[in-house]
Amino acid sequence: MNKPVASLVSVDALAAEFAGAAAQHDREGSFPIGHVDRLWEAGLLTLATPKAFGGRGAGLAEASAVIGRIARGCPATALVLSMQYLQHSRLAAPDWPRHLAVRVAGDALAGPALINALRVEPELGSPARGGLPQTTARRDGERWLISGHKIYATGIPVLRWLAVWARTDEAEPRVGTFLVPADAPGIRTVESWDHLGLRASGSHDVVLDEVAVPLDHAVDVRRPQDWLAPEPEAQAWSAAMLASLYDGVALAARDWFVDFAKTRTPAGLGAPLATLPRFQDAIGEIERLLAVNERLIRSLAQDVDRGARLAGVDSGIVKMTVCANAIAAVEQAVVLAGNPGLARANPLERHLRDVLCARIHTPQDDSVRTAAGRRALGL
Repeated sequence: MNKPVASLVSVDALAAEFAGAAAQHDREGSFPIGHVDRLWEAGLLTLATPKAFGGRGAGLAEASAVIGRIARGCPATALVLSMQYLQHSRLAAPDWPRHLAVRVAGDALAGPALINALRVEPELGSPARGGLPQTTARRDGERWLISGHKIYATGIPVLRWLAVWARTDEAEPRVGTFLVPADAPGIRTVESWDHLGLRASGSHDVVLDEVAVPLDHAVDVRRPQDWLAPEPEAQAWSAAMLASLYDGVALAARDWFVDFAKTRTPAGLGAPLATLPRFQDAIGEIERLLAVNERLIRSLAQDVDRGARLAGVDSGIVKMTVCANAIAAVEQAVVLAGNPGLARANPLERHLRDVLCARIHTPQDDSVRTAAGRRALGL
């Protein structure tokens, strides 16, 4: 069943709805399953799915706008949705076998079926830093048997498909992605996620014990050295998704702080805090940071949608700058709000915890700076 896609106005209404439950999910560390159902009902799970497979085929500008809006209500939900968009936006790429792409897209059209990549491991860390995964795919007749331990499997409570990063057990190992049904025998979820921020994202551990999949479920498996070539479009999509998400968190913090400044009237002042020049200056600084973010995200997304070939370092610079601005904006609001800004009864402290998670997503700041420096030095 193909669902009509929500307008940005209705996306804002969804975000407001999600915001009503975000604090409780954060306190409990519970996954907002109902939010996923609502996203499917609004046709948003297949927004970035190629038209050839029945989706909307939205470009990066539209997809990142949706992520930013949803993040203002519930960034954990936005993170899960952004992973869906990253995977679905590539279904028409040559590396995706068509029969698998059709199946993944068809599931998402028929119901709230999501997919995410399982890449990070306890020993390996992020594959972006190099190294072979410990997760192995062992050939057994006409199937692969996959075993390993993945961490930070965002959205695992509702995932239908797992894009598992693994190496083969061949004499000369190949590395790549294997498509695994999330309900396959041999998969166990370890509810380990107890994080400072994005507590409702369900980013638990997943253990795979000889999980059997057909041979044709190897999505893209190559020699390790063949993965060294950059994939600029995928990098740009990832950068824009993450930048939009954390910018959305900062916008939510800005909204709360502006209302706080307009309504808080200390007895000694006899007027709202918003009448003080230092508050006006501080809010102006937050507006500056967020205005820069909006321009950077929009420019990056529009470049990708018009087919410009961007270097990965440029996408990384956008992600790094937007996230740094978002963190600075929220920190500014917390400083000016004082104790109320850190009170659990107010959402600002949650926004602060959530926005700090921006620093751990690939590419991390040191990698971006090093790549930019090496390019400038001609190395």
